[in-house]
Amino acid sequence: MTRTNALNTGRDDFLSWATEERGVALPTRLTDAVLTMLALRGADRRAGVPKPTPGLLRQVLHEDLPQLLCAGDDELDALPGVLGTLADRVRAAGRLNAKRHARLLAAVEDAVPGFRRAMADPANLTWHRWYASLLTADGVDPDDPAAVGAWLDAHENTPHADRPALPEPLHRSDLAEQTFAVRSRLDEALLAAFARDTREASPAGPLLPTPPLDDRRPDDALSSELERIADALTDRWTAAGLAEAFAARHAALAPAPETMPHVALADRMLDEHLDYYGDSSVPLPPPPAVPSPDEIRDLLHAAPLPAALAAGTFDDELRDVAERCGLPGPATAVWADGTPQELLELAADVLAAQAERLPLVTGPQEAYSFDAAHLLYSLYERGSTPDSVARKIADAKSDGLPPELEDAPTPVSRNAPDAYELPSPEELSQLLGMPAVTDADRAELDAPAHGLASLVDQLASTGCVFRTGDTYGLTPLGAAVMRHVLTAGHVAAPDQETVAEWNAAETVAATRHWPTRLAAATLAAWAAHRGGTDEVWGELLDAVSGAKADEADAARTSEYFARLDVAAIPDTVLRAALTDPVTGAAARGLLLARGESVPEDTVPLTARATVLVEELDQRWIDDMLGHVKRRYDAGETGTPAAADIPPTTLLPAFDTAAAAWPGGAAALADALAEADPGTSLRILDTLRAHHPDRTVAGAAAHAKKTAQRASSGRRR
Repeated sequence: MTRTNALNTGRDDFLSWATEERGVALPTRLTDAVLTMLALRGADRRAGVPKPTPGLLRQVLHEDLPQLLCAGDDELDALPGVLGTLADRVRAAGRLNAKRHARLLAAVEDAVPGFRRAMADPANLTWHRWYASLLTADGVDPDDPAAVGAWLDAHENTPHADRPALPEPLHRSDLAEQTFAVRSRLDEALLAAFARDTREASPAGPLLPTPPLDDRRPDDALSSELERIADALTDRWTAAGLAEAFAARHAALAPAPETMPHVALADRMLDEHLDYYGDSSVPLPPPPAVPSPDEIRDLLHAAPLPAALAAGTFDDELRDVAERCGLPGPATAVWADGTPQELLELAADVLAAQAERLPLVTGPQEAYSFDAAHLLYSLYERGSTPDSVARKIADAKSDGLPPELEDAPTPVSRNAPDAYELPSPEELSQLLGMPAVTDADRAELDAPAHGLASLVDQLASTGCVFRTGDTYGLTPLGAAVMRHVLTAGHVAAPDQETVAEWNAAETVAATRHWPTRLAAATLAAWAAHRGGTDEVWGELLDAVSGAKADEADAARTSEYFARLDVAAIPDTVLRAALTDPVTGAAARGLLLARGESVPEDTVPLTARATVLVEELDQRWIDDMLGHVKRRYDAGETGTPAAADIPPTTLLPAFDTAAAAWPGGAAALADALAEADPGTSLRILDTLRAHHPDRTVAGAAAHAKKTAQRASSGRRR
């Protein structure tokens, strides 16, 4: 290839035309970026310049330039003029009629505000844009590579605490990943442009320089040349010399994702969260305590594994961990002089590199398995409260644990031996919710429990995890590190201060996913923070009612009210909610459980139907689980349809409710469909297939159609 950084965009001729024909001096760098990205995105160049279209404009202005260009206010202000002049140039060349010219100018006007917002969005920052903005703010000429290099040298020698902090809520890993992604897209755009040049050359000539056809390895030569062009474009649009500096002398200033082990762990945390909840925005409970920024250094330095890595006193088996974390080496400066945020990232790197190398914990015949990453996520997901090694193993088995024990905290013993010992039968009975634990039960738990304890102990060397006897959990440092890793993976992991400022709807929506005791404590704290008045508690009840009315997959009212009960919601608030069309029956149920006498006719039928749907659905689940177990015991295979499940407990429960329902069974079926169309579907389908009274079966079939229509409308 000819060694040139120029792409055939007609830039110089266009700038001259703008000066001579329109009397305007357009900013060269901005014009170059606009023309180049339009051309790389495939714009027609028969006018001598890339011809913009509304669609291309939106892509270039909203997606490309905000990630590739570091622009000052004067350049941002000049953008409409550049694009307007470009439209005029294409029209003057006869490639744009008056109607399309007017439409293009309107598209420019529409797109510019979004461009400004995107340019100001921290999420679009790359390492190149970040450092270009810093050195430009210091008065350095971004087009002078010597001045840029001198600034980088000075910045590298600046104490970490004195360096400008990234905009909230960005982490260095965000810029590392964004830089990699942006460069990948630029490389792809250049390769696509080369392919277009090769496939069908434009009348304006090829966009890229001619490839070196006589090279013995043309693919490698092409790749290298496209990389060189990408470096040149990035430097032109940010600051000269950054690409070379970040590849060598100043690589530590702009780390790549592969040099930050916790980036891979963050990706794994996102996968775990999506497996649990299917949505990264579902928030996890904040840890009860994290260290202050001033404590991070001492905690990290006191941890055995990080200290050994920093000192270079480690076995060969840890050499890979040391190299991945840069200790001793590039990360030594952070170890000695890093900010609390940088030290937290270093702690996350050590944890991630250690977790990556640890083996799976597997059950007998590999009936189950989990790794260190899952263990770390599950500890944070349960509110960073301690768990039991034996209970974790028991929960992984096919029969699992009673639901009330899954998130129960485990007491921390003060005098447990260092070596792991399985708890006594009496202790196991309490931990596992079993009336009696046999020797066979203990034998089945023993080997995998020792394996899990060994894994925990190796994680504990990072300072992020502890084990005392059978109890293990996150340390305060570990809770802070895991929150950093989760947020780096774009999982919602709010801190205590953020949770305290949520409104009622946000608080109710989040806590429905949390362990009951944590959810209840959060609800109580939310109300207390706002004065603890009946009005404040009423806001929470209104939020529950709204969630049930608006969201088909909202939690059962019984679950919401169980949390509110533990949170000690006042009786006066519950009595005021009796007339609520959604939650009135649940409020009455809680008052009855507290010993109050509340007539049923004080509650709207719609609220009674809401509770009945949930109760009947639980009967359907019980019947389904019993049916599946019977099929499993009989060696049957396949998945039964909903209508194939015998309604052993559902039918009598429905008939009992129908006997007291105004209008009888048919009216109750309609009420169930109206109260909760999605949940009622399988109930009504079962009644249609199995109810011995064909009149009731017919009413259920009719109500099922109503529920299906309502569910379909809700999904739309």
